[in-house]
Amino acid sequence: MKTPKVSIVTVNYKQPKVTCELLDSISQLSYPNLEVIVVDNAQQYDDSALYQTHYPDVRVLNVKTNTGFAKGNNLGIEAAEGDYVLLLNNDTEIQDGVIEKLLEVLKDKRVGAVSPLLKYYDTRSIQYAGFTEINAITGRNQLIQQTNGHPLTDTPYFHGAAVMIPKDVIRTCGGMPEDYFLYYEELDWSRLIRSSGYTLKVCSEVSVLHKESVSTGKNSPLKVYYQNRNRIHFMRKVNRKNWSLFLLYFLLISTPRHLLTHLYRRDFKHLKAFFKAFSHGLIIRKTGLQPF
Repeated sequence: MKTPKVSIVTVNYKQPKVTCELLDSISQLSYPNLEVIVVDNAQQYDDSALYQTHYPDVRVLNVKTNTGFAKGNNLGIEAAEGDYVLLLNNDTEIQDGVIEKLLEVLKDKRVGAVSPLLKYYDTRSIQYAGFTEINAITGRNQLIQQTNGHPLTDTPYFHGAAVMIPKDVIRTCGGMPEDYFLYYEELDWSRLIRSSGYTLKVCSEVSVLHKESVSTGKNSPLKVYYQNRNRIHFMRKVNRKNWSLFLLYFLLISTPRHLLTHLYRRDFKHLKAFFKAFSHGLIIRKTGLQPF
């Protein structure tokens, strides 16, 4: 029986040890037709030999600058030869059987993308079993962190840490939007794929372990900056009808809350990052990695 070629794409940014741990988990998979691509962002030296000790057939794309999460993934997708692309964060670890189950879901040509469950690496509790819709006023949504007993459920947004997408869908809908650099890009990409008539699924029969925020830090100024900048940009881009209401909410509720919280904690770098995010979100720029 012929098995379709699956290209696993992961983006590394100065975390070779973590990426090697992902490659170790990939090396344990029994799926027979794999291609593995590491996009090495802001890489001064070629670490191909290191990665090959963990996965001998890995392809390494060395990129001199930090192109961000979206552009990095798109470079990997462009190089991918597979019929299906499996995007995995470099801070994930995959188990045997995941690829087969996701391919089974994608036999339904109405499905544009499918994610496995994401589980926290340390606790094995569920991090992601889907998303709720983004609220038109607050610009926020919630992770669904429990299954409903069904092996397959709809979701308005897939999770960029682990998602399989047919190459034909990417050709039709385009790659990951690059105007975000980091965070919110998979939400916008999900929106674009859904607008082309596809559904998005979560397969709760399989899971991927996620170490989460290894590159950015769990509560870093960098994360504060990109999450808030891109929240504003996303809402302005896709929610024109309620943009004024969102902006009022952000100015009158979200901003004072952030101001008081960071002042109380004396997190002045976080505060600077928040106000920088606000100004850049109103006039979006393709900024590189921000120093904080």
